[in-house]
Amino acid sequence: MKIKFIILMFAALTLSSCFCRKGIKAGVNFSSLSGENTEDLSSRTGFHFGGYGRFCIDADGNLAIQPEILFSTQGANYDDGFDEGSFNLNYINVPVLAQVKITDGFYAEAGPQFGFILSAKDKYDGGEDDLKDDINSFDFSGNVGLGYQFDSGLNLNARYNLGFSEVPDTNNLNWKNGVFQFSVGFSF
Repeated sequence: MKIKFIILMFAALTLSSCFCRKGIKAGVNFSSLSGENTEDLSSRTGFHFGGYGRFCIDADGNLAIQPEILFSTQGANYDDGFDEGSFNLNYINVPVLAQVKITDGFYAEAGPQFGFILSAKDKYDGGEDDLKDDINSFDFSGNVGLGYQFDSGLNLNARYNLGFSEVPDTNNLNWKNGVFQFSVGFSF
C-alpha cells in the first residue's frame, strides 16, 4: 500500500501541469535522535534525493505550496564505551511546505512532513541487526527552512526537520528524529 501511494505521489508531481515549477533535488543530511537516554548517540551523515512540484498561489509567485517526495537516510551513530555502530533509518518523506518570498530569489518555508520507514538497521563492528519491526512505520514531523532560487532554475535550500513522532515502537524510549538538510535542486 505504501509503495502504491509513493508511486502515485511521484507520478502526480512529475506529470501535473498545474505546477508553476517542478524539479529535482539532492543533498546531505545531518541526522540525530533526541529524547531520553540519548547521551551515547551522535549525529549521522546521510543523504536525500527526490522531486518536487510548486503550486503558485499568487501570480507573482510570492506565495506557494511545495509538496516533495524524498528518499532520506537518517538515524544516529552510537558509542557507549563497549559497542560502536549506527542506527540506519531509511525513509520516504513527503513534506508539504508553504513558501513565502522574502526578496528576489530568497524564500522562507515551513510545513508538515509525513515519513514512511523503508528499512531500519543497527550496523556495528561484525554485523548488523534488522530493526524494522521495532520502529514505527510512520513518522510525523515539521520543517522550517530558507532557500534561494536562481533565475537559471538552480536552487539552494537549508532546512531543519523536527520529529514529533516516537521513532522506536516501544514504551521505554521516546526518541525522535532531528535532521538538518542542505540541498541543491534544479527547477524546470
